[in-house]
Amino acid sequence: MTSSSSEFSVDGPRYNRRGPVRWLWSHLRRHPLLLIGFLGGSLVMVVLNAMVPQFTGSAFDAVLGERAEAIHALGMIALTLLAVVIVRGLFDLVARLSSEVLAKRLERDARDELYVSLLGKSQTYHNRQRVGDLMARAANDIRQLSIMITPGVDLIVDSGIQGLVPLFFIGAIDPRLLLVPGVFAVLFAGTLWHYMRQLNPVATRMREEFGDLNAGLSQAVRGIEVIKVTAQEGQERRRFRLNARRYRDSFVRNGLVQARYLPTLLFAFAMAGGLWHGLHLHGTGVITLGELVSFMGLLAMLGFPTQMSIFTFSLVQLGIVSSRRILDVITSETELEQRADAHSGAISGEIVFDGVTFGHDEGDPVLRGVTFTVRPGETVAIVGETGSGKSTLTKLVPRIYDVTEGRILVDGVDVRDWDLDSLRSQISTIEQDIVLFSRSVAENIAFSLGQRADREAVVRAAEDAQAAEFIAELDDGYDTVIGERGVTLSGGQRQRLAIARALLTDPAILVLDDSTSAIDSATEDRIQQAIGRILDGRTTLLITHRLSQIRWADKVLLLRRGELVDFGTHDELIERSRLYRRIFAHYDEAGVDDHHTDPPDDRPDGDRPDGNRPGKGRAGDGRAGEAGVGEAPALGGQR
Repeated sequence: MTSSSSEFSVDGPRYNRRGPVRWLWSHLRRHPLLLIGFLGGSLVMVVLNAMVPQFTGSAFDAVLGERAEAIHALGMIALTLLAVVIVRGLFDLVARLSSEVLAKRLERDARDELYVSLLGKSQTYHNRQRVGDLMARAANDIRQLSIMITPGVDLIVDSGIQGLVPLFFIGAIDPRLLLVPGVFAVLFAGTLWHYMRQLNPVATRMREEFGDLNAGLSQAVRGIEVIKVTAQEGQERRRFRLNARRYRDSFVRNGLVQARYLPTLLFAFAMAGGLWHGLHLHGTGVITLGELVSFMGLLAMLGFPTQMSIFTFSLVQLGIVSSRRILDVITSETELEQRADAHSGAISGEIVFDGVTFGHDEGDPVLRGVTFTVRPGETVAIVGETGSGKSTLTKLVPRIYDVTEGRILVDGVDVRDWDLDSLRSQISTIEQDIVLFSRSVAENIAFSLGQRADREAVVRAAEDAQAAEFIAELDDGYDTVIGERGVTLSGGQRQRLAIARALLTDPAILVLDDSTSAIDSATEDRIQQAIGRILDGRTTLLITHRLSQIRWADKVLLLRRGELVDFGTHDELIERSRLYRRIFAHYDEAGVDDHHTDPPDDRPDGDRPDGNRPGKGRAGDGRAGEAGVGEAPALGGQR
């Protein structure tokens, strides 16, 4: 069997994704030196810290002894304590620095893995997701991993060692002193386990509520224009306050769980019981006063893990929940995969739909049994009523979605066998809703080529797209940073930048998805001139209801409810298809195309005044043309 990979993937370390804890460990163990510095430094630091009560007790015994020997002993103890404190500080610095760097490495690596995973997800996956929730996972949940390590795991390791090491020192004084701290340790472990069980669902709910809050905020920001023009600010404010209240309530529930934390009370009883037991052993002559002081100092060290556990384990629980939410995205099934030995090469532009059926998930098919052929260099217009599947059809060519049945061939190769980078880099799409980035004009034009595009090519593409004039009027010209999604530009300006982007990539196949439906007639003239330059010599799929554009097409595909019901030239369909006539009668009445019946004067070289290009089937000559869609079998349509 041939191996496969996701749409987008990069070579890198493989992580264990069989659970959040294993996944986290697979990230952390990639940095062994930092782990050794963190764990080793913490262990040495706590051991040295536990020596302080030992020397303090020895100082008490020295004071109670003979004066001459006491002075000498106290001097040695003081010097030893000074050395212990200095060395302890150095190891503490190593441990804290290692844990901080380890936390940031985990955050960086996890964010990179998640981002690569999101890039590799199919369009179907992204259509199902809420952008705000994905952003919450990519930003806040990833950040929670760093907080989980430091101060979370950092303090747990530190306090955990500090809870174990004193027990060894206490046992060295007298094993009978382990009675009270041993009972406390068992009770502490049991109550901590109960605490974690209560905290897990609360922490999970907190992260989910944050995702809902972020998703609602994202939707409101993205739809702010609709909110304002419909005067629904009050409604959106109430919706946001409701989500914020739910998020706050989850924090309150978390606080209630912490408020019922029992170990702090148990520690108070342990200190009292330990003192009573120690005094009893001292009274019977089993231990000295200095050993009693050392014992109480060591027992007091158990207070640090007790106090820290009330919030450190909460941080760890939140981190594990965040890890689970991140893994849900990373490990979600990838609908599109490509073969390891996928085909790549230059595209000439032949497109064949062979019995193509497509549907989203379990819903009704959007397209049913679509069959047609487009020859290299042909322009094919796709028309139909709203919801007939026009845009979906064009998205199947670059394999944004996978067909449910049938196959699509590009240059005789099934798109599922193409290398996706090779296939998509030679197909450009200009849609009605132009996506621009909050970057400079030059970067937006050169987006498809990245760093490979030089400024001269960008300027030449802008000139061909009739965009150079308005770019020159911007404050910084090609270096002007435009707003996200191009909100600082008009519709016609955004459209021309998209055309410039398409020109720069020099695509073999071009898709125009109703790209001028919302443009005024004067602007459309200039855009038509730019589009005309692109069409020549390229295979073009054109979704439109403009007569001025359809008359340029070599063939017209007529879709109805996902089925290809007829095909031919514009004049042929007008003559024989009632559905086609009804569609255009509707748009003529709406005045959609009353300002254009022919291509603009600045049409591609060789275009004729009747709207047809030489070498192609003439509109109204009663022939299907030399090749292309006309080779498909006749389909039953409305005549």
